[in-house]
Amino acid sequence: MGLRGLASFLVVTAHISRSLAPYLLSPAMSATMPPVLLQLPFLRCLVMGRASVAVFAILSGYVNALKPIKQTRAGNIEAALSGIAKSAFRRTGRFVIPAVVATTLSWLVCQFGAYRLAKTVDSAWIRDTSPAPSSSFAAALSDLVYNIITTWTDGGNEYDRIQWTLTYLLRGSMLVYLTMFATAYVQPRYRIFVYAVMYMFYWKSGDAVIGINIYAGLVLAEFSLDQDVQTYASERPKIFSVMSSSLIFLGLYMLSYPEDNPDWARWSNAMTNFGHYIFPANSEYARFYPGLGANLLTLGIIFNHTAKKILSHPALCWLGKLSFAIYLLHAPLLRTLLTWMLYGASSRPPSPGKDKEGNNLPLGWVPPVSRWLCFILVPLWYVMIYKIAQAWVAYVDPWCGRLTNWLEDKAFREEAKIEKPLLLA
Repeated sequence: MGLRGLASFLVVTAHISRSLAPYLLSPAMSATMPPVLLQLPFLRCLVMGRASVAVFAILSGYVNALKPIKQTRAGNIEAALSGIAKSAFRRTGRFVIPAVVATTLSWLVCQFGAYRLAKTVDSAWIRDTSPAPSSSFAAALSDLVYNIITTWTDGGNEYDRIQWTLTYLLRGSMLVYLTMFATAYVQPRYRIFVYAVMYMFYWKSGDAVIGINIYAGLVLAEFSLDQDVQTYASERPKIFSVMSSSLIFLGLYMLSYPEDNPDWARWSNAMTNFGHYIFPANSEYARFYPGLGANLLTLGIIFNHTAKKILSHPALCWLGKLSFAIYLLHAPLLRTLLTWMLYGASSRPPSPGKDKEGNNLPLGWVPPVSRWLCFILVPLWYVMIYKIAQAWVAYVDPWCGRLTNWLEDKAFREEAKIEKPLLLA
């Protein structure tokens, strides 16, 4: 829970960086200039959003597999298979319904012109992710339905483009259930072998977003429930402390790989050269390094007592409770609330003159009120979005849960609603 909360917080930080300081995506200010503090290895993990996506996928594999793995290890195969069928249905409802609500809200504020200022500011990321109102009421309804559908077909959603990850995470969850169903009668050691084969398959296929991370999460779930592994680790605390710390260190270093211009720094250029030997041809290193880094990081965490204790802190667990709400809400609130706070009092610069044909050049982009004021307003905005996320969790999430349960009651067979005594218990 704590790791998910930290990852969701860093997703927001990454989008703030893309909006207000896009140069942080590079490892230095230029090929000839030194880096600033947050462009350095390890520290730049604070502004790298792709690492958080990889962590979400790993946690999806880990969390969705824990219960069926525990049941199959105990011999309760029937309970595991029944649980997989129900979980697949519930997971879909609990993923899709809140996303539809968030998209509808973003669509609504868009039609009322709430993104109009965002279309004129000097932040390319804010401008590019801010849709314009539809031409008519009928067109608006058509656009809403279209974007709700394409969120799940190809990840496209003009009203909230960061929802592109949701279809992949949902597919990843279904991959977990399919794998657990197919291996329910397989012994744990051979099931781990299946995971390893599938991991290599997705590695070779170039799927660094979901495939390798889902199966990394499955391996972590097996390790966390394997008594022999846990006993072996507890009997060798010093060895596993050093090993897990090294994995965490190496994972964070790989998570530091820059999204833009890796050749601007020696350390990232060396990682690029090393990637030629370990990654599939023509793969995107800015996806593979965060995936591999997140794999190593989470493997180190499950064997590191200190790391688990830190991530179990109540503050991080509270962030984890709000993580999905924050993911769904932060981008629309960035394009509205934060944009109004930073740019609302500024005026749009006049046209810089005329072109050679005598036509007026486009107006300039609206600058923020003050660069220094950002250091006050951005933290204030963080407080506000977490307050809004609390309200979402208190009111919207329960409604979505009740709707999912209602659909389950309508769709499931009567015998599936009754918990039968287990023959293998």
